[in-house]
Amino acid sequence: MSIGVDAAALGMSNAVTASTADVNSGYWNPAGLVFLEDSQGALMHASYFANIAQYDYAAFAMPIDDRSAWGISLIRFGVDDILNTTQLIDSEGNIDYNRISKFSTADYGATFSYARSLQVPGWQYGVNAKVIRRIIGDFANSWGFGLDVGIQFERNNWKVGLMVRDITTTYNIWNIDEEEFEKISDAIPGENQDLPESTEITLPKAQLGISRKFEYRYDYSILAAFNLNMQFFKTNDIIASDFVSIDPALGFEFGYTDLVFLRAGVGNFQNVMQIDNTEKIGFQPNIGLGFKYKGIQVDYALTDIGDQSAALYSNIFSVKVDLGIFR
Repeated sequence: MSIGVDAAALGMSNAVTASTADVNSGYWNPAGLVFLEDSQGALMHASYFANIAQYDYAAFAMPIDDRSAWGISLIRFGVDDILNTTQLIDSEGNIDYNRISKFSTADYGATFSYARSLQVPGWQYGVNAKVIRRIIGDFANSWGFGLDVGIQFERNNWKVGLMVRDITTTYNIWNIDEEEFEKISDAIPGENQDLPESTEITLPKAQLGISRKFEYRYDYSILAAFNLNMQFFKTNDIIASDFVSIDPALGFEFGYTDLVFLRAGVGNFQNVMQIDNTEKIGFQPNIGLGFKYKGIQVDYALTDIGDQSAALYSNIFSVKVDLGIFR
């Protein structure tokens, strides 16, 4: 749930908390859903770790009336066909390749979003209710639930947005198959002897963003956006304390006649420990490209150009469709 969705947003290094205003707002800031004029759908696919892991996303949103909207989104991140070699050696010490089986591990997230404009002009809010499902083959599975809250404010082409994720703290409760666990615990002597914790906690996070769109001669536009991504514990972020850690992100989008878009961004600023115990600042630059025609928008993003950070680069594609074109 922290990776991000939509190649357009990823090309801007996720600095879209204030500017998001389409079907993907259900992920970035549900308050942006109120800007929908018709139903929209979105799809995205990305591969990670040399195509070992697959990340997929689908979303739908539509207005309820001129002041409110709703949406739903689904995310899956999974690794399939993992070889299970814990039973490779039989009880007599013989290697039997027929005893190898396969399993998959996957995380699923379903988000239900609602947004509404306030009576005060320029203000809107949104709420997400999330259901998290995690599966590790036959070994373990879990259910989790959480809430997000977002607000946006707009005036004179300036936008400000705040998104608080897991505002109530998200809990995942694990169910572990003890029979399968016994097989794992016997695989390597002295390891995996105790059952893992059955409760997993996701602490709240916040994103504060500001953006402005500049238009020139009706054909050209530049969107500039800035985010402060905050976690309420100490991390390796460039700004870190015991109370809050802050990772800034900056993104730009150049548009021509609302048809072609070029994007760039930089984020994920981290203090990275080197092999000689010195620290240097790592960062993640991204670029992107988009085309929009008759309500269909196709976007591409290349993240982490030049491997500047510990995160691996990926080629990401997404598509967004205004479903009103089919009427």
